[in-house]
Amino acid sequence: MHELSIAISIVEMAEQEARRRGGTHVSAVHLKLGLLSGVVKEALRFSYGVSCEGTMLEGSELVIEEAPVVVYCENCEAERSLSSIQAFFCPVCSTPAPKVIRGQELELVAMELN
Repeated sequence: MHELSIAISIVEMAEQEARRRGGTHVSAVHLKLGLLSGVVKEALRFSYGVSCEGTMLEGSELVIEEAPVVVYCENCEAERSLSSIQAFFCPVCSTPAPKVIRGQELELVAMELN
């Protein structure tokens, strides 16, 4: 379960940044998680809670924003959001669209400090 190592890294980064900014407690961590990131959201939430124990993030909330998969359609010459991650084709013209623009990210975007 690689979600545990990801959660530990998130906690370590958040603690380091909170200390740098003079915070004493982190109340929330905001994360952007792409649907193709390979991370199971529920497993990450559980691992995050365990990883926070005994740190300045204990009791904090992990806010996860799921990022949709966006592909580039060469036929339309436009970026399109997929309606399903099982079908990599343009939802407008049905052309296969294998070029992924977004949807693989795992990004810490914000923290709330006390």
